[in-house]
Amino acid sequence: QVQLVESGGGSVQAGGSLRLSCEVQKSTYSSACMGWFRQAPGKEREGVAHINFRGRNTAYADSVKGRFTISQDNAKNTVDLEMNSLKPEDTAMYYCAADFSRSFCFTLSPRFFHTWGQGTQVTVAS
Repeated sequence: QVQLVESGGGSVQAGGSLRLSCEVQKSTYSSACMGWFRQAPGKEREGVAHINFRGRNTAYADSVKGRFTISQDNAKNTVDLEMNSLKPEDTAMYYCAADFSRSFCFTLSPRFFHTWGQGTQVTVAS
């Protein structure tokens, strides 16, 4: 059974930084598209960034471009999201997700990702 376990959320002031980490608890896999998503209260879940298991094929939502960086550490089996210059509108529950059936990421739409973590809360105060 595959599990994705997020960590690193918390509360920061606007302009601050946080680093989220997603541990992929899966014995072996030869393909994967990994993504970070977020959902604010009363809003739909939205894609933030994706990366394939080779650490390539990255893409970002327009709202986070230039501020967030997604990366993969195959040695640690983690997918991280470095978040800088945080804004109050970045406040949300952040989720890690994966699709292990493909090695190329083509969308940030949540409906194309089938394995989800439990989420970690990020709160940015103004």
